[in-house]
Amino acid sequence: MKTPIRVIFFDAAETLFHIKGSVADIYLIHAVQHGFRQTPDSRALIAQAFQRAFQDASPPVFAATDPLELKQCERLWWFDIVHNVFYRVGMFERFDEFFEQVFQAFEDPRSWALFPETHAVLTRLREERFELGIVSNFDSRLFPVMRGLGIDRLFDSVTISSLAKAAKPAQRIFEIALEKHAVDPDEAMHVGDSVRDDLEGATKAGLTGILLDRAGRKQASGGIVIRTLEELLPLVGC
Repeated sequence: MKTPIRVIFFDAAETLFHIKGSVADIYLIHAVQHGFRQTPDSRALIAQAFQRAFQDASPPVFAATDPLELKQCERLWWFDIVHNVFYRVGMFERFDEFFEQVFQAFEDPRSWALFPETHAVLTRLREERFELGIVSNFDSRLFPVMRGLGIDRLFDSVTISSLAKAAKPAQRIFEIALEKHAVDPDEAMHVGDSVRDDLEGATKAGLTGILLDRAGRKQASGGIVIRTLEELLPLVGC
């Protein structure tokens, strides 16, 4: 790296922390409580339907600026996705009650867990005087999740799509994040688990993109690939 890295940005979910179990597990548990008729293949069908619905959804970018209106936009965006999931696998009468409960479940830090090395790596980077930031398509529920997981104080900035009015892989969300640190793209690095959103998005914006591929199953043409966050440390001279 010709230019010294001053700022390291991270994706949030599936990079720093992960859902306990899976999205399909949480949907199924709450749906059954609200009248969904479970079958032996319900979990697999929900997982498939969620992947399809999430991919088909428009980017989580909204015109609203008022905080309450913005939260409502986030909620409606997710309502459409979850409704799409159960439209495919089986709708039930108490769906609205189910959605309210499951939406809150993903705001609860107890639904999430840090990856084993996350806290130690972030702490080490702070000790080495790197500025740290989040660039994520997560919505505003990210803030209570970070506080509950005890990592909020380790970051100098948090840039999320609903507030930035831009979503990864768009160049604009990376530009907004860079502006918060007053650095040029070549002075920053971004680490995340998505080839398109994180590796390619960051690289196109001029940052050093790092793909975190814990399972070793993703195909990326070019770019730096690591298996754990610990492998990031030697890349930045720690």
